[in-house]
Amino acid sequence: MSLKVNEVLGHISDVLTDSQKKRGVLIHAFQQIQQEHNYLPEEELIKLSKNLDIPMSDVYSTATFYKQFYFSPRGKKIVRVCTGTACHVRGADKVLDKIKKEFSIAEGETTEDLSMTLETVGCIGCCGLAPVATVNESIVGEIDMKKLEVLVESIRNDEEITGPADEE
Repeated sequence: MSLKVNEVLGHISDVLTDSQKKRGVLIHAFQQIQQEHNYLPEEELIKLSKNLDIPMSDVYSTATFYKQFYFSPRGKKIVRVCTGTACHVRGADKVLDKIKKEFSIAEGETTEDLSMTLETVGCIGCCGLAPVATVNESIVGEIDMKKLEVLVESIRNDEEITGPADEE
């Protein structure tokens, strides 16, 4: 990865110290690395640390501060089941349990073939469609057992998941 500090920071680089410039590109570098690998591999972070002459402890502490960065491989499909109040009351636990059972993974884990990562979120913001899950960027709402079976098969067969906006 070739990262030009002044290109990333623009005109602000004129008023920053060299150390501040280097630290200023860390988030951008993490985003590039994660986009390429779907997580932050240790060997890439070591290269980044050496390239920017920033201690590995600083690189790691910065990356761990942000929830958006991951340190283990993630699945092609990121399935997030909402466990907020409305979804909980309307059966989110059944949705979560079914997905866990069907793919033999726990919450926060990724399937061995890297096809899916399962997560929970406190709220997706679609309470009127509870229970709700997202598959990558697609929202799947009003999940009943029939819709859940279709969802599981779609994930298993690597089919595109469509959300409410796509169904109209």
